[in-house]
Amino acid sequence: MNDNMSDVRVRFAPSPTGYLHVGGLRTALYNYLFARRHGGTFVLRIEDTDQSRRVEDALETLLDALDWVGLEYDEGPVLPSGVKGGAGPYIQSQRLEIYRKYADQLVENGNAYHCFCSEERLEKVRQQQQELGQRTKYDKHCRRLSPQERNNRLEAGMPSVIRMKIPEDDAELTFTDAIREEVTIPYENLDDQVLVKSDGFPTYHLANVVDDHLMDISHVIRGEEWLPSTPKHILLYTYFGWEVPTFAHLPLLLNEDRSKLSKRQGDVAVSDYRDKGFMPDALLNFVALLGWSPGDDEEILDRTEMIRRFSLGRINKSGAVFDVEKLEWMNGVYIRNTPTEELLEPSLPFLAEAGFDTSDRETMLKILEAVKKKLRTLADIPEKTRAFQGGPVQMNPEEAEEINELIGQETSKTVFASLAEKFESVEKVEEDTFQRLMKEVQQETGVGGKNLWMPVRIALTGEMHGPDLTAVVEILGKDRCVRRFREQLNGEG
Repeated sequence: MNDNMSDVRVRFAPSPTGYLHVGGLRTALYNYLFARRHGGTFVLRIEDTDQSRRVEDALETLLDALDWVGLEYDEGPVLPSGVKGGAGPYIQSQRLEIYRKYADQLVENGNAYHCFCSEERLEKVRQQQQELGQRTKYDKHCRRLSPQERNNRLEAGMPSVIRMKIPEDDAELTFTDAIREEVTIPYENLDDQVLVKSDGFPTYHLANVVDDHLMDISHVIRGEEWLPSTPKHILLYTYFGWEVPTFAHLPLLLNEDRSKLSKRQGDVAVSDYRDKGFMPDALLNFVALLGWSPGDDEEILDRTEMIRRFSLGRINKSGAVFDVEKLEWMNGVYIRNTPTEELLEPSLPFLAEAGFDTSDRETMLKILEAVKKKLRTLADIPEKTRAFQGGPVQMNPEEAEEINELIGQETSKTVFASLAEKFESVEKVEEDTFQRLMKEVQQETGVGGKNLWMPVRIALTGEMHGPDLTAVVEILGKDRCVRRFREQLNGEG
């Protein structure tokens, strides 16, 4: 097992079967952090040997998601143009001859064999085992064929797969996992795994071991669903006489009911969170803490800090609950801490959805600055910018009772009438002008404090709490402010 940190090489090896799952994102992130922490290499490898599950454009979708979160790999698929993201030596379907060579070597050395069993026979065996309450696995029928019979079938062109040989004694295999420490699995629990399918494509088990060796992978950091298969992989390393890498199996991601995180109970695609207005760094920060602890209670960690603190020893064994409410809270922190100029580009689709002219960059920046403290996701923009949208102001239904009481007072009507006149008397309402006019209204009407400022806020925004009122007035402009004051006077709000 490789414990040398001087030449760390790790890989993220997804299958192009659709979107990038947040569980896959966490695996990629942990590999990335581990490589950066130790000055190592982060490899992206596409495991597409199961052609029946391949989805068109899935590779592009995957690379786009990795690019959005900023997980840049050091080695991986490369287009002929040199741009990352296409054909190359890191796509398994282009390496079939390599896998066949090593599969044949296993057969020649007596560590694997050809199996000619049909699907019908395999299904019949499974049913019989189930009826008897036995573990369902291959019954090793073809393992017992004589060399002559096996050769006759091959010469006759009978379809076959290649299966690895699992030791038939009562022994067990024990290995050390960097997260789960010592793990022991009896050989009787293992199946004679198919290594090469009848179509000539290798299964995951052969291809990933061969590639991890040829690519000098030092640490295999992957999900715990692969833990039961690890003894098979270690056996393959042993059969080939290769050094075994260090294994680290990550805990499951769970729904709040502690079931495995799945599409049925919520969003699991990275693209879903981008479309819903989450910040990439917030998503990475949140995902990093799903099973890993930095060693204290600090939760807001930038990439540099995550790299500095990351270690396999601080990853938990138990599953981690994907708490969307906490993700939204964390995302709000990132939005507030992001300079408004940097926030503009990802906010444009949501500003457009709210009906704004997004070509007016200056106004868009003012609107974002006014509301960013109230955002949990960028998708909140249409709701949180209602005060700046066209048409009559919309009153917040959750505050309707208090709002109606405040703006229905005679003092509020007096304030609206006075402000409408004063706003009309000036050319433009900016911060100094607004503050001066409010003081004048207070002096003339004798209305002050909450009875002055709250009705004005309600008339302009429809809410009792919200953005800085000076910013609201500047963004709305004189004419829209006057129109909203008069709407309240006329009972149109």
